[in-house]
Amino acid sequence: MTSSARRGLPLDHWLSWFETLHPKRIDMSLDRLASVLDTRHLRPPQCKIVTVAGTNGKGSCVAMLESIYWHAGYGVGTFTSPHLKRFNERIRIDGADSTNEELIAVFESIDAALGPITLSYFEASFVAALEVFKRHAVDVAILEVGMGGRLDATNTVDADCALIASIDLDHREFLGETREAIGREKAGIVRRGKPVVIGDRAIPRSVLEHAAAVGAVPYVLGRDFDARRVASGWVRDADTAAVLPLPPFGGDEQLANAAACAVVVERLGSVLPVAERALAAGIDRAYLRGRLERQDVDGVQWVFDVAHNPAAAAGLAASLSRWPAAANTWIVFAAMRDKDLAGVVQPFAATAAGWFVAQASADRGATGEELGLLLASLDARGVVVTADAAAAVAAARATARPGDRVLVYGSFHTVGAAMEELRLYCAPSPLGDRPATWIRA
Repeated sequence: MTSSARRGLPLDHWLSWFETLHPKRIDMSLDRLASVLDTRHLRPPQCKIVTVAGTNGKGSCVAMLESIYWHAGYGVGTFTSPHLKRFNERIRIDGADSTNEELIAVFESIDAALGPITLSYFEASFVAALEVFKRHAVDVAILEVGMGGRLDATNTVDADCALIASIDLDHREFLGETREAIGREKAGIVRRGKPVVIGDRAIPRSVLEHAAAVGAVPYVLGRDFDARRVASGWVRDADTAAVLPLPPFGGDEQLANAAACAVVVERLGSVLPVAERALAAGIDRAYLRGRLERQDVDGVQWVFDVAHNPAAAAGLAASLSRWPAAANTWIVFAAMRDKDLAGVVQPFAATAAGWFVAQASADRGATGEELGLLLASLDARGVVVTADAAAAVAAARATARPGDRVLVYGSFHTVGAAMEELRLYCAPSPLGDRPATWIRA
């Protein structure tokens, strides 16, 4: 089918088209994409760029930066991945998901200009994001790295400030087997003479070595900045009197993320000034799907979290341990086969009253039977294998009683399917009414 014949087709068609257009689902190269961006006059972007990498915490940082800059009066474009349910979540303007109509128009425009070049699904998504940002003439774009950094599609544009939230073992088949190797890949987003904010206290040497080699300017948590919890919130360091609000999602691990975001704002203050009250309001009102998200369903507390690696699962367990105890905790779990599955389930294996497991994705997900065998080897109780995530949710709902808790985690696929099954999924509203008196500093 020619590009002209595809005009007017629905968004689902375009997403399916780009899923199959390129021969590789993941292509760790940038030349083709760079050529398309240049042809489309999308680089250098006509806005400031903040690129956010990290094994865990990057989604939280993106959400806070988006909210901070919006509350400061700027037009903000945000690119994230993956999505829980709708592709539209990946590309936002001022906190609002992109519309089907705009995405269709953008994909039609991209398709007409590709010629012999093919793009992967993620690459096409990124081009679409830059097109949307250009159309809306945003002041700042917050880009979440999909995987790694050096060879990620987002690295085809130069960051005015880079943020590396944390580094742990994940995507090892692409990024390397050690934190040093993975750190080197994530450090690829830094640029000469530009700040890189690092929100990891145990940063691998490879990150700082690469920053020094390319002439970037690092700001490291625990060395150049810090966060300290106080009774009414947190402060940025021992000499700062201003108390900032706690982020509305996650646990104490979010203090490092919030502090890193504050440093990004500070480093870009000469071109994107932000008043202290906009910083506070932005942190306080940030919105993030699927991170310790709580909903009450018939007296049962449902908790949704996209944790899918051991570090994230350990953080999730630590956060839940600080909450009031539930009578019983039941778990709905499905995850990708390429994850450290034992490490992801370990924090809850001995304490959950029962598990409802399923296959998260037909192509990459571990089967329910595989997860059942793994949990049995860890002496987990009450493991029930179900047909899919929706069936796992239905079984958990039938089992849980008022006063119980159901934890849904393991992947974006799992959380998205569960929220849809419970009729809890909806696109968020924009961030609210922007206070005119908070514009700029």
